[in-house]
Amino acid sequence: MASRCVDRSGQASVAFVATLPALIALCAVLVQVAAIGWSAWSAAGAARAAARAELVGDDPAQAAEAALPGPLADRADVERAEERIRVEVRAPRLLPLLPAIEVGASAGLDPLAGATAAVTAAAGGGGGGA
Repeated sequence: MASRCVDRSGQASVAFVATLPALIALCAVLVQVAAIGWSAWSAAGAARAAARAELVGDDPAQAAEAALPGPLADRADVERAEERIRVEVRAPRLLPLLPAIEVGASAGLDPLAGATAAVTAAAGGGGGGA
């Protein structure tokens, strides 16, 4: 019975190269999810700042834009809806193939009833994000 010696020295390298695209895609998705979360968190803070500004008689839109981080300030829309201020922000996109994601938050201050806040997220169409 003859024994055959098989050289498997490159097998681990081939397996690693085969899984590398999946690892890169997973990392890109995780960073995109983190960017969406950061945008939602920032929109909620900006909505609270705008509600406080309105309560004391200042401009809520200006307060919301000042409360947003630099990259998000240009991507924000501030509007008044009933007794609340709503701030919507387009989250940054890592890849142009990903859909535009808009996150929003609203806040209202009523000195007699207390403060309320809400955060929402929605996937936008192809539109203008990023």
